[in-house]
Formats: sequence, structure tokens, C-alpha cells
Amino acid sequence: MTAVTEQAHPEPAPERIARAAAHVAAGGLLALPTDTVYGLGVRADDAAAVARLLAAKGRGRSMPPPVLVADVAQLDGVVAHVPDAARALMESFWPGALTLVLDAAVGLGWDLGDTGGTIAVRMPDHPLALALLRATGPMAVTSANVTGRVPATDAVGVRAAFPGRVIAVDGDADAAGAGDILLLDGGPTPGPVSSTIVSLAGRAARAPEILREGVITRMQLEGVGA
Repeated sequence: MTAVTEQAHPEPAPERIARAAAHVAAGGLLALPTDTVYGLGVRADDAAAVARLLAAKGRGRSMPPPVLVADVAQLDGVVAHVPDAARALMESFWPGALTLVLDAAVGLGWDLGDTGGTIAVRMPDHPLALALLRATGPMAVTSANVTGRVPATDAVGVRAAFPGRVIAVDGDADAAGAGDILLLDGGPTPGPVSSTIVSLAGRAARAPEILREGVITRMQLEGVGA
């Protein structure tokens, strides 16, 4: 796993995180950097906000967004359980570009779309994203682009993807409404390769299934028994 260095990413400014977190808490959409591409995210427990997120992407309920967390503790009450194989992968690749599909907790009540009782979760290896997630709690986050187009890897790409809708956190953030996209600019991201997705839901808990090979390779996963 490649660590994010302090030199590459300065310590997040608390006031920027606070403004971004307040927008998310109010049901707004936020563009944020991750260790792969820029993401577009909302509170995971806000069904109306998730609906706005899917609409902004031009995506239907059949493609529910994954959920980003700041640490494994934020999975409590979100997933039904963490299989041993999933825990081994988390220990090896989190924070990092690995998305795990797990069984959702019974009675979770979040409406992320047609999930079939599962939930995709990831802990990104980016200090700005992690600082935000510690302030907001779990967020439903998908790549910052309209479906079918190339994901944004910097602030310019975010603005181009959603013309006329993006307001910088460092600008007039207080004027941003629920339909506006607040931008938490963290500089360029590594992109454009996305995270690797592995399912450990249902019967796959004992025999993990690689759904998409991305930054983390099949060989790396097999090194920890996935």
C-alpha cells in the first residue's frame, strides 16, 4: 500500500473541513479528493441527498454509490458483520483503493438505491477525505463525473463536469444550496484508475469475488488469500 505523505498533502485546515461538513450535514453535495479520483458525495443516511447525487450523475437506482468511512469503527451498525477475509484485506489495504462489498446491517434503513441487502465500503488514503469523514460520518461517494464520462482528477475537471453548479469551500460557501456542489479542493489526485472492488457478501464471505480490478491487483489480493 502506498502511503499518502504529509509533504504531498498538508494538514487539512479545520475551517475548510467545518464548512464542507456543514454543507454535507445540510444535505448538500460535496466534491472531494480521494486517493484515486475526485468523488461526489452526500450523507449516506440522507435519502433525499442520495437521490440528488444519483440525479447529478445521471445514474439510476440500479447503481447505488459506495460508502466511504474514516475508519473501521464507522462500519458499526452499517454492515452486518466483517468476515475474517474482509478483515485481512482491510488490514492489508486500508486506507487505500479497495472497495469491499459486505452484507448490510439488518434494519440499517439507508436508501442508497437497489442494493440487494449489501453495501460497498471503502476507507480512502487521503488526509483531506479522512478529516472530512471524521466530521461527517459515513458518506455515499461516487466519482465526480456524469455517468459514461471520464472522472475528474482535479478541481478544473470537477467544474467542467458540472458547469455552473460548483462553489469553492474557500469562496462563498454559505451561499451554497442543496442543489449546488461545494468543492473541497485538495489538488490533483492520482487517477484515473479506480479502486478495486471485492465482494464478500453472502456466500462470497468465504470465497471473495473480485468484481473489478483497479489500483490493487489480483496478485496483491491473492497475497492475502483473497
